[in-house]
Amino acid sequence: MDHFELKNGVLHAEDVPLTAIADAVGTPVYVYSRATLERHAQVFRDALSILPRVHIAFAIKANPNLAVLRVMKREGLGADVVSAGELARALAAGMPADDIVFSGVGKQHHEMIAGLKAGIGQFNIESEEEGEELAEIAASLGLTANCALRVNPDVDARTHAKISTGKAENKFGVPIDRAAGIYARLASRPGLNMRGVAVHIGSQLSELEPFEEAFAKVGALVAELRAAGQSVTHVDLGGGLGVPYKAGETFPSPEEYAAMVARATEGWDVTLMFEPGRVICGNAGVLLTKVVRVKRSSNKAPFVIVDAAMNDLARPAMYGAWHDFDAVKPSGDRMTAHIVGPICETGDTFAMDRDCDALVAGDLAVFRTAGAYGATMASSYNSRGFVAEVMVDGDKFAVVADRIMPEAISASERVPDWLE
Repeated sequence: MDHFELKNGVLHAEDVPLTAIADAVGTPVYVYSRATLERHAQVFRDALSILPRVHIAFAIKANPNLAVLRVMKREGLGADVVSAGELARALAAGMPADDIVFSGVGKQHHEMIAGLKAGIGQFNIESEEEGEELAEIAASLGLTANCALRVNPDVDARTHAKISTGKAENKFGVPIDRAAGIYARLASRPGLNMRGVAVHIGSQLSELEPFEEAFAKVGALVAELRAAGQSVTHVDLGGGLGVPYKAGETFPSPEEYAAMVARATEGWDVTLMFEPGRVICGNAGVLLTKVVRVKRSSNKAPFVIVDAAMNDLARPAMYGAWHDFDAVKPSGDRMTAHIVGPICETGDTFAMDRDCDALVAGDLAVFRTAGAYGATMASSYNSRGFVAEVMVDGDKFAVVADRIMPEAISASERVPDWLE
């Protein structure tokens, strides 16, 4: 469920007509619903309440906007970060350092130092080499890093190849058949407190079976580590639960996911850690856009050219991803059209032969389910600048990220003297 609904023939975000946001802020613009963010966080948290000990860390990469993070903090969620920049955002949003988990396969020296000095709750180590480097840095600072070793269970998540992270050929984690030895060696290093293992097999999963297969392998590893005398108090099960992007799709609910986790982890006696992202913020946002013109061509379907582009919403160009596309003021008439942006790339295509609301130049429309991996993946390609972001709260709204104009970007560039 989300809070983007038609009221008196106009699409609203909660109690604000999207036409009012377009008039005040312009387009394209991302619009987030605070009520939807809160509800999804609560539903996920409540579902996991059947488990004995739980830690939930919002995956900041899904949506790093500070206002979104503040909502997550107020809902009691920590943060899963993958860069020093995301760490700084989590702290700026008021998230306690002890509730921050630092993941990611390429942590750099300065990022490890930043995490250690901030006193974060856990590093998810991606390789033995990374663990050795972290141990040296921590020992040199007189600190101890709480750590989990991320394992690669070689499980097919049955999702898009570019967001699958748990197969043997993926870059993430250590091979699970080598994990016990690596864990033991790292546990002997001063500066590290090896307290658990981590796994994350991919994003936008539509089935529970891959999760359960991976968790079974992790459970066997936990037993092996304990039998060898190692301490295991935490297991990070990652994120990855998908959301419907197309009307009528169904996905496992948080309650069904939690029931599977309870069954798969029975008897582990650990704190279970989770990294939800898309499942909380995906349906909490839309990308509001305006039709530039409708172009007739030799193709049967016309091109509906909108002012949003692949630099604003990269998922369709990058993954062939689907986003429902709806008029803000639907007339009831329908059309079949190609939905495209203005960028000089054929890849700047949101949909081909899409059955959609009939639209003409000047009409407003939205790409739905754009609250995750939307603005965070934006670029300034074609010197278009960066899209604005708005958050709605009941009958009011605020700009929570300014539109960055092309001239502001070019102002940061320099021409060397020898080119003058």
